Amino acid sequence: MFDPSSIQGSLREFGFDGWLLYDFRGSNVPARRLLGLGEKPGSRRFFYMIPASGEPSKLVHAIEPNALEHLPGPRTIYRSWQGLQEGVAALVGDAKRVAMEYAPGLSNPYISRVDAGTIEFVRKLGIDVVSSGDLIQLYESAWDDEQWAMHRAADRVTTTAFDVAWRFIADRTRDGGSVRETEVQATILHHFEENDLTTYSPPNVSAGPHSGDPHYEPVAGGDAEIRAGDFVLIDLWGKLKRPRSVYSDLTRVGFVGDAVPEKYESIFRVVADARDAAIDLVRERFRAGRPLRGYEVDDAARDVIRRAGHESRFTHRTGHNIGQEVHGNGANMDNLETHDERLVLPRTCFSIEPGIYFEEFGVRSEVDVFVDAAGTVHVTGGLQESVVPILA
Repeated sequence: MFDPSSIQGSLREFGFDGWLLYDFRGSNVPARRLLGLGEKPGSRRFFYMIPASGEPSKLVHAIEPNALEHLPGPRTIYRSWQGLQEGVAALVGDAKRVAMEYAPGLSNPYISRVDAGTIEFVRKLGIDVVSSGDLIQLYESAWDDEQWAMHRAADRVTTTAFDVAWRFIADRTRDGGSVRETEVQATILHHFEENDLTTYSPPNVSAGPHSGDPHYEPVAGGDAEIRAGDFVLIDLWGKLKRPRSVYSDLTRVGFVGDAVPEKYESIFRVVADARDAAIDLVRERFRAGRPLRGYEVDDAARDVIRRAGHESRFTHRTGHNIGQEVHGNGANMDNLETHDERLVLPRTCFSIEPGIYFEEFGVRSEVDVFVDAAGTVHVTGGLQESVVPILA
């Protein structure tokens, strides 16, 4: 059964008077997960107030009076818009600082799940609405031991998928042959299926100029042929076919041939150094017991690429939270697309994936980082040390 007592301890730790959870037709997925609601949303708005101390309370519509029946606390039923406003005011009571799924300005779309009108109304009640970003991480993005084990199991499959893909490319490109990007993609998906892995979308297999597009997706009829002498980037992600399973998300690069040209290897070394600088910062901070925020990890990687003269070619954040979705709702390693000030917390996982992109090719190296409950930093996916020579 849902137990708000542990949440109340976190509210007091963060200096919040309460957490006001709200949803309309599935608009607030993090709140629904926290409250243990199913995939099928209702048709009316509900609110659930967890105070820093005392009993929680709920506000539901007369058409769906049992929407929060499984949660502790007294229930108020509203029918009219006037009743809704009165109910919300009663719910927050004399609280002054309340967390909601909100982010100021354009700062964090992963947390901005409550519409502006609702935020405006709560503020008119004299409430200081603050972001629940770090709270969401604690209760929606933190992994338990079973999920960490499932990630490691998925990692074994995603890691070996690269070996399968490189062998397939080598076999097909030998003696002047070729293979299409979508054929390599299908081979990876077959490997996933054989090993009980699922994915929300197929992997990216990007040859030559396509690797210079960070979000290229091969499509039959519009994909490229891979031949000897081509540079190849593979970005893949998958999770076990089990409830609550979490993703492994990795990227590696290779060259079809037995000797990798220096133009590829030199850029890879910069990317790898940026990756390792970000990982080193995470380890250093947790070893010292000092707080670390997402934007700082991005800065560590971006500074390496900036000093190498390629800052304008690093066009995305350094990493993203990983959970039951490949792009989870915890802190991102980002000081480019957003200024992510959320804490990097124990029991959360995120990618580290700096990249440098040119018109003719692009290089990215991606691993996953998990910080366990004791603050020990684990890197999964294997640290690629050089461009893989795909021996044709």
